[in-house]
Amino acid sequence: MPRLFIILMSLPALLGADECCPLVLPQHQVTLPEAHRGTLEIDTLLLDSYGKLPEARRNFYLTARKILEKNPEATLSHPDIIKAASKPELPLMSGPMLGDLRPDGVTVWFRSARPEKLRIRVSRVDTAETKNFPVPVSTPGVAMRVPLSGLEADTNYKYQLIDPEASVLGEGFFQTAPNPGSRKNLRVAFGSCMHKIGFHNPNLMQQITKRGNQAMLLLGDLAVDDREAKLSLHTADYLLRDVSKAWRKFSASMPIYASWDDHDYLNNDKSGLQKGQITDEQRNGMRAVWQENWNNPPTPVQDRGIYFSTRIGDVELIMLDTRSCRDWEQRGELNSYLGETQMEWLFKTLEASEAKFIILTSGTMWSDFMSNAKDSWGTWDIPGREAIFNFIESKGIDGVVLLSGDRHGARGFRIERPTGYSFYEFEVATLGTDRGPRAFAPDESTQFYGYKGGLIAFGELTFEMERDEPQVVFRLIVEDGSVIEEHTVSLAELTPKKE
Repeated sequence: MPRLFIILMSLPALLGADECCPLVLPQHQVTLPEAHRGTLEIDTLLLDSYGKLPEARRNFYLTARKILEKNPEATLSHPDIIKAASKPELPLMSGPMLGDLRPDGVTVWFRSARPEKLRIRVSRVDTAETKNFPVPVSTPGVAMRVPLSGLEADTNYKYQLIDPEASVLGEGFFQTAPNPGSRKNLRVAFGSCMHKIGFHNPNLMQQITKRGNQAMLLLGDLAVDDREAKLSLHTADYLLRDVSKAWRKFSASMPIYASWDDHDYLNNDKSGLQKGQITDEQRNGMRAVWQENWNNPPTPVQDRGIYFSTRIGDVELIMLDTRSCRDWEQRGELNSYLGETQMEWLFKTLEASEAKFIILTSGTMWSDFMSNAKDSWGTWDIPGREAIFNFIESKGIDGVVLLSGDRHGARGFRIERPTGYSFYEFEVATLGTDRGPRAFAPDESTQFYGYKGGLIAFGELTFEMERDEPQVVFRLIVEDGSVIEEHTVSLAELTPKKE
Protein backbone atom coordinates (compact mmCIF):
# COMPACT_ATOMS: atom_id res chain seq x y z
CA MET A 1 0.00 0.00 0.00
CA PRO A 2 1.50 3.40 -0.94
CA ARG A 3 2.56 5.58 1.96
CA LEU A 4 0.28 8.46 0.90
CA PHE A 5 -2.76 6.20 1.04
CA ILE A 6 -1.87 5.15 4.58
CA ILE A 7 -1.73 8.80 5.67
CA LEU A 8 -5.11 9.55 4.13
CA MET A 9 -6.63 6.52 5.83
CA SER A 10 -5.31 7.84 9.16
CA LEU A 11 -7.13 11.18 8.97
CA PRO A 12 -10.50 9.91 10.28
CA ALA A 13 -8.73 8.54 13.35
CA LEU A 14 -6.97 11.83 14.00
CA LEU A 15 -10.26 13.71 13.69
CA GLY A 16 -12.26 11.37 15.92
CA ALA A 17 -14.46 9.91 13.22
CA ASP A 18 -16.80 7.63 15.17
CA GLU A 19 -19.54 10.05 16.18
CA CYS A 20 -21.67 7.40 17.89
CA CYS A 21 -18.87 6.50 20.32
CA PRO A 22 -16.93 9.68 21.17
CA LEU A 23 -13.54 9.28 22.76
CA VAL A 24 -13.23 9.50 26.51
CA LEU A 25 -10.45 12.00 27.13
CA PRO A 26 -8.04 11.64 30.07
CA GLN A 27 -8.21 14.08 32.95
CA HIS A 28 -4.54 13.45 33.70
CA GLN A 29 -2.04 12.75 30.90
CA VAL A 30 0.68 10.53 32.38
CA THR A 31 3.71 10.04 30.13
CA LEU A 32 5.58 6.76 29.77
CA PRO A 33 8.74 8.00 31.57
CA GLU A 34 6.52 9.12 34.45
CA ALA A 35 4.78 5.75 34.56
CA HIS A 36 8.18 4.02 34.65
CA ARG A 37 9.08 6.00 37.79
CA GLY A 38 5.99 4.62 39.52
CA THR A 39 5.89 6.87 42.56
CA LEU A 40 2.76 7.07 44.70
CA GLU A 41 2.02 10.49 43.22
CA ILE A 42 2.22 9.19 39.63
CA ASP A 43 0.25 6.03 40.41
CA THR A 44 -2.46 8.20 41.96
CA LEU A 45 -2.64 10.28 38.79
CA LEU A 46 -3.06 7.07 36.81
CA LEU A 47 -5.73 5.93 39.25
CA ASP A 48 -7.77 9.04 38.45
CA SER A 49 -6.66 9.55 34.85
CA TYR A 50 -10.10 8.88 33.33
CA GLY A 51 -12.24 10.11 36.21
CA LYS A 52 -12.05 9.70 39.96
CA LEU A 53 -12.92 6.25 41.26
CA PRO A 54 -15.65 5.69 43.85
CA GLU A 55 -14.25 6.69 47.20
CA ALA A 56 -14.27 3.21 48.78
CA ARG A 57 -12.31 1.60 45.94
CA ARG A 58 -9.93 4.52 45.68
CA ASN A 59 -9.16 4.52 49.42
CA PHE A 60 -8.68 0.74 49.39
CA TYR A 61 -6.07 0.97 46.65
CA LEU A 62 -4.19 3.86 48.31
CA THR A 63 -4.14 2.04 51.66
CA ALA A 64 -2.89 -1.18 50.08
CA ARG A 65 -0.36 0.69 47.93
CA LYS A 66 1.26 2.31 50.97
CA ILE A 67 1.43 -1.00 52.87
CA LEU A 68 2.97 -2.83 49.91
CA GLU A 69 5.58 -0.12 49.38
CA LYS A 70 6.56 -0.03 53.04
CA ASN A 71 6.67 -3.82 53.55
CA PRO A 72 8.68 -5.74 50.89
CA GLU A 73 7.31 -9.07 52.12
CA ALA A 74 3.67 -7.97 52.10
CA THR A 75 1.03 -9.56 49.88
CA LEU A 76 -2.65 -8.79 49.40
CA SER A 77 -3.35 -11.16 52.30
CA HIS A 78 -1.82 -8.61 54.71
CA PRO A 79 -4.36 -8.11 57.56
CA ASP A 80 -4.54 -4.34 57.10
CA ILE A 81 -5.16 -4.74 53.36
CA ILE A 82 -7.91 -7.29 54.01
CA LYS A 83 -9.46 -4.92 56.55
CA ALA A 84 -9.39 -2.06 54.03
CA ALA A 85 -11.08 -4.28 51.44
CA SER A 86 -13.81 -5.64 53.73
CA LYS A 87 -16.46 -3.10 52.90
CA PRO A 88 -19.92 -3.63 51.37
CA GLU A 89 -18.97 -1.22 48.57
CA LEU A 90 -16.09 -3.55 47.57
CA PRO A 91 -17.64 -6.90 46.66
CA LEU A 92 -14.28 -8.12 45.27
CA MET A 93 -10.68 -6.98 45.62
CA SER A 94 -9.97 -8.01 42.01
CA GLY A 95 -11.87 -9.42 39.07
CA PRO A 96 -13.73 -11.21 37.77
CA MET A 97 -11.40 -11.77 34.81
CA LEU A 98 -11.97 -14.40 32.13
CA GLY A 99 -9.35 -16.66 30.58
CA ASP A 100 -8.65 -20.10 29.09
CA LEU A 101 -11.59 -20.09 26.66
CA ARG A 102 -12.69 -23.57 25.58
CA PRO A 103 -15.54 -25.09 23.55
CA ASP A 104 -17.16 -26.31 26.78
CA GLY A 105 -16.46 -23.29 28.99
CA VAL A 106 -14.09 -20.70 30.35
CA THR A 107 -12.16 -20.02 33.56
CA VAL A 108 -13.22 -17.23 35.94
CA TRP A 109 -10.49 -15.53 38.02
CA PHE A 110 -11.14 -13.30 41.04
CA ARG A 111 -9.81 -12.25 44.44
CA SER A 112 -12.09 -11.88 47.44
CA ALA A 113 -11.47 -10.25 50.83
CA ARG A 114 -13.87 -12.63 52.62
CA PRO A 115 -13.64 -16.36 53.38
CA GLU A 116 -17.00 -17.12 51.76
CA LYS A 117 -18.43 -20.08 49.91
CA LEU A 118 -19.57 -18.57 46.63
CA ARG A 119 -21.20 -19.90 43.47
CA ILE A 120 -21.16 -18.94 39.82
CA ARG A 121 -24.49 -18.93 37.99
CA VAL A 122 -24.20 -19.36 34.20
CA SER A 123 -27.14 -18.73 31.86
CA ARG A 124 -27.46 -19.14 28.12
CA VAL A 125 -28.34 -15.84 26.52
CA ASP A 126 -30.80 -17.40 24.06
CA THR A 127 -32.68 -19.66 26.51
CA ALA A 128 -33.58 -19.87 30.17
CA GLU A 129 -31.14 -22.74 30.76
CA THR A 130 -29.04 -22.10 33.89
CA LYS A 131 -26.21 -23.94 35.63
CA ASN A 132 -24.66 -23.31 39.03
CA PHE A 133 -20.99 -23.96 39.79
CA PRO A 134 -19.94 -24.15 43.45
CA VAL A 135 -16.79 -22.25 44.41
CA PRO A 136 -14.46 -23.51 47.17
CA VAL A 137 -14.18 -21.26 50.20
CA SER A 138 -11.84 -18.46 49.21
CA THR A 139 -8.74 -17.39 51.13
CA PRO A 140 -8.88 -13.62 51.65
CA GLY A 141 -6.46 -11.80 49.34
CA VAL A 142 -5.53 -14.88 47.29
CA ALA A 143 -6.62 -15.16 43.66
CA MET A 144 -8.90 -18.05 42.71
CA ARG A 145 -9.61 -19.70 39.37
CA VAL A 146 -12.88 -21.48 38.78
CA PRO A 147 -13.19 -23.50 35.54
CA LEU A 148 -16.69 -23.54 34.08
CA SER A 149 -17.31 -26.65 31.98
CA GLY A 150 -20.08 -28.70 30.40
CA LEU A 151 -21.33 -25.81 28.25
CA GLU A 152 -22.22 -25.74 24.55
CA ALA A 153 -19.61 -24.74 21.99
CA ASP A 154 -19.85 -21.43 20.13
CA THR A 155 -22.65 -20.22 22.41
CA ASN A 156 -23.24 -16.93 24.25
CA TYR A 157 -23.54 -17.02 28.03
CA LYS A 158 -23.97 -14.65 30.95
CA TYR A 159 -22.40 -15.42 34.33
CA GLN A 160 -22.72 -14.01 37.86
CA LEU A 161 -20.52 -14.55 40.90
CA ILE A 162 -22.92 -14.81 43.85
CA ASP A 163 -22.34 -14.75 47.61
CA PRO A 164 -24.31 -16.71 50.30
CA GLU A 165 -26.81 -13.82 50.64
CA ALA A 166 -27.53 -14.01 46.88
CA SER A 167 -25.76 -10.71 46.21
CA VAL A 168 -24.00 -10.43 42.83
CA LEU A 169 -20.29 -9.71 43.39
CA GLY A 170 -19.33 -9.61 39.72
CA GLU A 171 -20.73 -10.54 36.32
CA GLY A 172 -20.07 -10.60 32.62
CA PHE A 173 -20.64 -12.34 29.29
CA PHE A 174 -18.65 -14.75 27.14
CA GLN A 175 -18.94 -16.80 23.98
CA THR A 176 -17.53 -20.30 24.16
CA ALA A 177 -14.97 -21.30 21.56
CA PRO A 178 -15.95 -23.17 18.39
CA ASN A 179 -15.24 -26.88 18.28
CA PRO A 180 -12.02 -27.82 16.49
CA GLY A 181 -12.71 -28.48 12.83
CA SER A 182 -16.11 -26.77 12.90
CA ARG A 183 -15.11 -24.18 10.22
CA LYS A 184 -16.39 -21.36 12.39
CA ASN A 185 -14.79 -17.96 11.92
CA LEU A 186 -12.75 -16.61 14.82
CA ARG A 187 -11.72 -13.06 15.70
CA VAL A 188 -9.09 -12.17 18.31
CA ALA A 189 -7.51 -8.86 19.29
CA PHE A 190 -3.85 -8.45 20.24
CA GLY A 191 -1.14 -5.96 21.13
CA SER A 192 1.56 -5.06 23.60
CA CYS A 193 2.88 -2.14 25.64
CA MET A 194 -0.16 -1.11 27.64
CA HIS A 195 2.27 -0.41 30.45
CA LYS A 196 0.23 1.07 33.30
CA ILE A 197 -1.31 3.77 31.16
CA GLY A 198 -3.48 1.69 28.85
CA PHE A 199 -5.32 -0.16 31.62
CA HIS A 200 -7.22 3.00 32.53
CA ASN A 201 -8.15 4.04 28.99
CA PRO A 202 -11.67 2.76 28.15
CA ASN A 203 -11.53 3.63 24.45
CA LEU A 204 -9.57 0.69 23.02
CA MET A 205 -11.28 -1.80 25.31
CA GLN A 206 -14.72 -0.60 24.22
CA GLN A 207 -13.76 -1.01 20.56
CA ILE A 208 -12.29 -4.50 21.09
CA THR A 209 -15.53 -5.62 22.72
CA LYS A 210 -17.77 -3.82 20.24
CA ARG A 211 -16.13 -5.52 17.26
CA GLY A 212 -16.94 -9.00 18.51
CA ASN A 213 -13.48 -10.27 19.42
CA GLN A 214 -13.59 -13.54 21.34
CA ALA A 215 -10.26 -13.10 23.13
CA MET A 216 -7.49 -10.58 23.81
CA LEU A 217 -3.80 -11.48 23.50
CA LEU A 218 -1.45 -9.26 25.53
CA LEU A 219 2.19 -9.65 24.46
CA GLY A 220 4.10 -7.94 27.23
CA ASP A 221 4.97 -4.61 28.89
CA LEU A 222 1.71 -4.63 30.76
CA ALA A 223 0.63 -3.74 34.29
CA VAL A 224 3.94 -3.96 36.16
CA ASP A 225 6.43 -1.26 35.31
CA ASP A 226 10.16 -1.39 36.14
CA ARG A 227 9.86 -2.83 39.67
CA GLU A 228 13.02 -4.97 39.46
CA ALA A 229 12.59 -7.95 41.85
CA LYS A 230 10.52 -6.01 44.41
CA LEU A 231 7.60 -8.41 44.58
CA SER A 232 5.36 -6.28 46.78
CA LEU A 233 5.54 -3.47 44.20
CA HIS A 234 4.71 -5.97 41.43
CA THR A 235 1.61 -6.76 43.49
CA ALA A 236 0.82 -3.06 43.93
CA ASP A 237 0.94 -2.52 40.17
CA TYR A 238 -1.44 -5.42 39.56
CA LEU A 239 -3.81 -3.93 42.11
CA LEU A 240 -3.67 -0.59 40.25
CA ARG A 241 -4.79 -2.55 37.17
CA ASP A 242 -7.55 -4.31 39.08
CA VAL A 243 -9.20 -1.19 40.49
CA SER A 244 -9.48 0.37 37.02
CA LYS A 245 -13.15 0.65 36.07
CA ALA A 246 -12.35 0.24 32.37
CA TRP A 247 -10.23 -2.89 32.90
CA ARG A 248 -12.71 -4.52 35.29
CA LYS A 249 -15.54 -4.12 32.79
CA PHE A 250 -13.40 -5.32 29.88
CA SER A 251 -11.75 -8.36 31.46
CA ALA A 252 -15.03 -9.57 32.99
CA SER A 253 -16.33 -10.25 29.47
CA MET A 254 -13.18 -10.75 27.36
CA PRO A 255 -10.96 -13.83 27.87
CA ILE A 256 -7.39 -12.63 28.39
CA TYR A 257 -4.14 -14.39 27.42
CA ALA A 258 -0.91 -12.71 28.54
CA SER A 259 2.86 -13.02 28.23
CA TRP A 260 5.49 -10.78 29.73
CA ASP A 261 8.39 -8.68 28.51
CA ASP A 262 11.18 -6.63 30.06
CA HIS A 263 9.19 -3.96 31.93
CA ASP A 264 6.87 -6.57 33.48
CA TYR A 265 9.86 -8.69 34.39
CA LEU A 266 12.60 -6.46 35.83
CA ASN A 267 13.28 -3.27 33.88
CA ASN A 268 14.17 -2.05 30.40
CA ASP A 269 16.03 -4.70 28.33
CA LYS A 270 16.62 -6.93 31.36
CA SER A 271 16.11 -10.66 31.20
CA GLY A 272 17.06 -14.05 32.62
CA LEU A 273 19.24 -13.76 35.69
CA GLN A 274 20.65 -10.49 34.30
CA LYS A 275 24.32 -11.35 34.65
CA GLY A 276 24.01 -12.39 38.29
CA GLN A 277 21.98 -9.36 39.43
CA ILE A 278 19.06 -11.48 40.66
CA THR A 279 18.80 -15.01 42.00
CA ASP A 280 16.85 -17.93 40.62
CA GLU A 281 14.67 -17.71 43.74
CA GLN A 282 13.79 -14.10 42.91
CA ARG A 283 13.02 -15.03 39.30
CA ASN A 284 10.70 -17.81 40.43
CA GLY A 285 9.08 -15.36 42.85
CA MET A 286 8.29 -13.00 39.96
CA ARG A 287 6.92 -15.89 37.92
CA ALA A 288 4.68 -16.88 40.83
CA VAL A 289 3.32 -13.35 41.21
CA TRP A 290 2.71 -13.21 37.46
CA GLN A 291 0.89 -16.52 37.43
CA GLU A 292 -1.33 -15.51 40.33
CA ASN A 293 -2.35 -12.26 38.67
CA TRP A 294 -3.21 -13.52 35.18
CA ASN A 295 -5.69 -16.15 34.04
CA ASN A 296 -3.67 -18.11 31.50
CA PRO A 297 -4.05 -21.82 30.75
CA PRO A 298 -1.72 -23.94 32.89
CA THR A 299 1.97 -23.63 32.00
CA PRO A 300 3.85 -26.86 31.18
CA VAL A 301 6.85 -26.28 33.45
CA GLN A 302 5.91 -24.15 36.43
CA ASP A 303 9.43 -23.22 37.54
CA ARG A 304 11.01 -22.57 34.13
CA GLY A 305 8.81 -20.10 32.33
CA ILE A 306 5.32 -18.82 31.69
CA TYR A 307 4.90 -20.15 28.17
CA PHE A 308 1.83 -22.13 27.16
CA SER A 309 -0.27 -23.34 24.25
CA THR A 310 -4.01 -23.70 23.86
CA ARG A 311 -6.51 -24.14 21.07
CA ILE A 312 -9.38 -21.78 20.26
CA GLY A 313 -11.51 -23.36 17.55
CA ASP A 314 -9.22 -24.18 14.64
CA VAL A 315 -6.47 -21.81 15.82
CA GLU A 316 -3.57 -22.98 17.99
CA LEU A 317 -2.22 -20.23 20.24
CA ILE A 318 1.42 -20.59 21.33
CA MET A 319 2.63 -17.81 23.63
CA LEU A 320 6.35 -17.93 24.33
CA ASP A 321 8.32 -16.65 27.29
CA THR A 322 11.03 -14.67 25.49
CA ARG A 323 12.19 -12.91 28.65
CA SER A 324 12.87 -15.00 31.74
CA CYS A 325 14.66 -18.04 30.24
CA ARG A 326 17.49 -16.13 28.54
CA ASP A 327 21.04 -17.18 29.36
CA TRP A 328 23.49 -14.27 29.50
CA GLU A 329 26.48 -16.57 29.65
CA GLN A 330 25.49 -18.16 26.32
CA ARG A 331 24.19 -15.06 24.51
CA GLY A 332 24.45 -15.49 20.75
CA GLU A 333 24.42 -19.27 20.97
CA LEU A 334 21.64 -21.74 20.25
CA ASN A 335 18.92 -21.80 22.93
CA SER A 336 20.22 -18.68 24.72
CA TYR A 337 16.87 -16.93 24.11
CA LEU A 338 14.17 -19.44 25.03
CA GLY A 339 16.26 -22.01 26.84
CA GLU A 340 16.62 -25.64 25.84
CA THR A 341 13.51 -26.83 27.71
CA GLN A 342 11.21 -24.28 26.10
CA MET A 343 12.68 -24.88 22.63
CA GLU A 344 12.10 -28.63 22.90
CA TRP A 345 8.53 -27.97 24.10
CA LEU A 346 7.94 -25.57 21.19
CA PHE A 347 9.02 -28.11 18.56
CA LYS A 348 6.78 -30.80 20.08
CA THR A 349 3.84 -28.39 20.28
CA LEU A 350 4.24 -27.21 16.70
CA GLU A 351 4.49 -30.74 15.32
CA ALA A 352 1.55 -32.03 17.39
CA SER A 353 -0.83 -29.23 16.43
CA GLU A 354 -3.77 -30.23 14.25
CA ALA A 355 -5.15 -26.68 14.00
CA LYS A 356 -5.61 -24.98 10.64
CA PHE A 357 -3.76 -21.85 11.82
CA ILE A 358 -1.10 -21.30 14.49
CA ILE A 359 -0.49 -17.99 16.24
CA LEU A 360 3.13 -17.94 17.45
CA THR A 361 3.96 -14.98 19.68
CA SER A 362 7.21 -13.37 20.73
CA GLY A 363 7.49 -10.54 23.25
CA THR A 364 10.13 -8.88 21.08
CA MET A 365 10.27 -8.74 17.29
CA TRP A 366 10.96 -11.83 15.21
CA SER A 367 12.61 -9.82 12.44
CA ASP A 368 15.75 -7.67 12.55
CA PHE A 369 14.40 -4.75 10.51
CA MET A 370 13.77 -2.31 13.41
CA SER A 371 16.31 -0.87 15.86
CA ASN A 372 19.00 -3.30 14.68
CA ALA A 373 17.20 -6.14 16.51
CA LYS A 374 17.86 -4.42 19.83
CA ASP A 375 17.27 -6.85 22.72
CA SER A 376 15.66 -9.33 20.33
CA TRP A 377 16.27 -12.56 18.40
CA GLY A 378 18.86 -11.03 16.06
CA THR A 379 21.19 -9.98 18.87
CA TRP A 380 20.49 -12.99 21.06
CA ASP A 381 19.81 -16.23 19.24
CA ILE A 382 19.92 -16.20 15.44
CA PRO A 383 20.63 -19.98 15.41
CA GLY A 384 17.54 -20.57 17.55
CA ARG A 385 15.29 -18.49 15.33
CA GLU A 386 16.69 -20.26 12.26
CA ALA A 387 16.02 -23.62 13.90
CA ILE A 388 12.37 -22.65 14.50
CA PHE A 389 11.86 -21.40 10.95
CA ASN A 390 13.61 -24.44 9.47
CA PHE A 391 11.50 -26.77 11.59
CA ILE A 392 8.25 -25.18 10.42
CA GLU A 393 9.34 -25.33 6.77
CA SER A 394 10.85 -28.83 6.83
CA LYS A 395 7.85 -30.31 8.64
CA GLY A 396 5.41 -28.53 6.33
CA ILE A 397 3.56 -26.90 9.25
CA ASP A 398 0.84 -24.77 7.74
CA GLY A 399 -0.80 -21.55 8.82
CA VAL A 400 1.83 -20.06 11.15
CA VAL A 401 1.27 -16.35 11.85
CA LEU A 402 3.96 -14.49 13.81
CA LEU A 403 2.97 -11.84 16.37
CA SER A 404 5.37 -9.60 18.26
CA GLY A 405 5.61 -6.46 20.38
CA ASP A 406 8.08 -4.30 22.34
CA ARG A 407 9.12 -1.79 19.61
CA HIS A 408 6.60 0.96 20.36
CA GLY A 409 4.55 1.59 17.25
CA ALA A 410 3.04 -0.85 14.75
CA ARG A 411 4.73 -2.56 11.82
CA GLY A 412 4.25 -5.52 9.50
CA PHE A 413 6.93 -7.48 7.65
CA ARG A 414 7.38 -10.41 5.33
CA ILE A 415 10.36 -12.42 6.48
CA GLU A 416 11.63 -13.92 3.24
CA ARG A 417 13.32 -17.30 3.41
CA PRO A 418 15.91 -18.92 1.10
CA THR A 419 13.29 -21.53 0.21
CA GLY A 420 11.08 -18.84 -1.34
CA TYR A 421 8.60 -19.09 1.55
CA SER A 422 7.75 -16.00 3.62
CA PHE A 423 6.69 -15.69 7.23
CA TYR A 424 4.32 -12.83 8.05
CA GLU A 425 5.03 -10.84 11.20
CA PHE A 426 2.43 -8.47 12.68
CA GLU A 427 3.78 -6.18 15.38
CA VAL A 428 1.37 -3.96 17.33
CA ALA A 429 2.92 -2.25 20.36
CA THR A 430 0.48 0.62 20.67
CA LEU A 431 -1.91 -0.17 23.53
CA GLY A 432 -0.73 2.64 25.78
CA THR A 433 2.55 4.18 24.66
CA ASP A 434 3.48 7.77 23.84
CA ARG A 435 6.81 7.36 22.04
CA GLY A 436 8.73 4.94 19.86
CA PRO A 437 11.25 4.45 17.03
CA ARG A 438 10.69 5.27 13.37
CA ALA A 439 7.68 3.84 11.57
CA PHE A 440 9.48 2.26 8.63
CA ALA A 441 12.67 0.24 8.47
CA PRO A 442 15.61 1.60 6.43
CA ASP A 443 14.81 -1.06 3.84
CA GLU A 444 11.04 -0.92 3.21
CA SER A 445 10.96 -3.62 0.55
CA THR A 446 9.41 -6.26 2.83
CA GLN A 447 7.39 -3.93 5.07
CA PHE A 448 3.68 -3.53 4.40
CA TYR A 449 2.64 -1.08 7.16
CA GLY A 450 4.39 1.15 9.65
CA TYR A 451 3.50 3.62 12.41
CA LYS A 452 5.78 5.10 15.04
CA GLY A 453 4.99 5.35 18.75
CA GLY A 454 2.24 7.68 19.89
CA LEU A 455 -0.51 5.86 18.00
CA ILE A 456 -3.11 4.29 20.31
CA ALA A 457 -4.35 1.20 18.50
CA PHE A 458 -4.87 -2.56 18.70
CA GLY A 459 -4.36 -5.36 16.23
CA GLU A 460 -7.07 -7.78 15.18
CA LEU A 461 -6.93 -11.14 13.40
CA THR A 462 -10.05 -12.56 11.78
CA PHE A 463 -9.65 -16.20 10.78
CA GLU A 464 -12.13 -16.78 7.98
CA MET A 465 -12.62 -20.54 8.12
CA GLU A 466 -15.89 -20.73 6.19
CA ARG A 467 -14.26 -19.87 2.86
CA ASP A 468 -13.20 -22.52 0.36
CA GLU A 469 -9.67 -21.16 0.84
CA PRO A 470 -9.36 -20.11 4.51
CA GLN A 471 -7.56 -16.84 5.18
CA VAL A 472 -6.59 -14.51 7.98
CA VAL A 473 -7.36 -10.80 7.85
CA PHE A 474 -5.23 -8.41 9.89
CA ARG A 475 -6.63 -5.02 10.85
CA LEU A 476 -5.07 -2.16 12.78
CA ILE A 477 -7.75 -0.20 14.64
CA VAL A 478 -7.36 3.06 16.55
CA GLU A 479 -9.24 4.01 19.68
CA ASP A 480 -12.12 5.75 17.88
CA GLY A 481 -12.84 2.59 15.88
CA SER A 482 -11.25 3.64 12.58
CA VAL A 483 -9.59 0.80 10.66
CA ILE A 484 -6.34 2.27 9.33
CA GLU A 485 -4.77 -0.93 7.97
CA GLU A 486 -6.20 -4.12 6.50
CA HIS A 487 -4.16 -6.97 5.02
CA THR A 488 -5.25 -10.47 4.02
CA VAL A 489 -3.06 -13.56 3.91
CA SER A 490 -4.45 -16.84 2.61
CA LEU A 491 -3.71 -20.22 4.12
CA ALA A 492 -2.01 -21.11 0.84
CA GLU A 493 0.46 -18.26 1.37
CA LEU A 494 1.14 -19.64 4.86
CA THR A 495 1.83 -23.14 3.55
CA PRO A 496 5.52 -24.07 3.09
CA LYS A 497 6.31 -25.77 -0.19
CA LYS A 498 6.96 -29.45 0.32
CA GLU A 499 9.98 -30.80 -1.51
